[in-house]
Amino acid sequence: MAEESGPEKYAPADRRAPERRNEERIALLNQQQRQVNTANAPAEDLNALVRRVASVSLEEIDRVIRTLEGVREMMRKEGERVSREVAGYTSLSHAAVAAMKVLADSIKEWREGPEDKSGPGPEN
Repeated sequence: MAEESGPEKYAPADRRAPERRNEERIALLNQQQRQVNTANAPAEDLNALVRRVASVSLEEIDRVIRTLEGVREMMRKEGERVSREVAGYTSLSHAAVAAMKVLADSIKEWREGPEDKSGPGPEN
């Protein structure tokens, strides 16, 4: 845009040609927009900061969730292993009790001697 020279350059805004007033309005609107953008800059910076902090927090929450899922899976496997071990010990215990009964019966028979199966008979 060519610069004005002469009295138009110094004329009050209300006495200038209409195009000039429109240009001034556009310039004023641009200046106001820059001021609004400058005023919004802290809010935009705050929004960016909140997004960054939230992102870090969400990543940390995801990490904790993955860790807890791993712990849950480990606990499930350990529970299954302990159940198998208890079942094995229970079976072994039942077998030990049965073996002890057989041994106790055998020792009882050995101490008492052979029983006379025919009943009372003549004494020798």
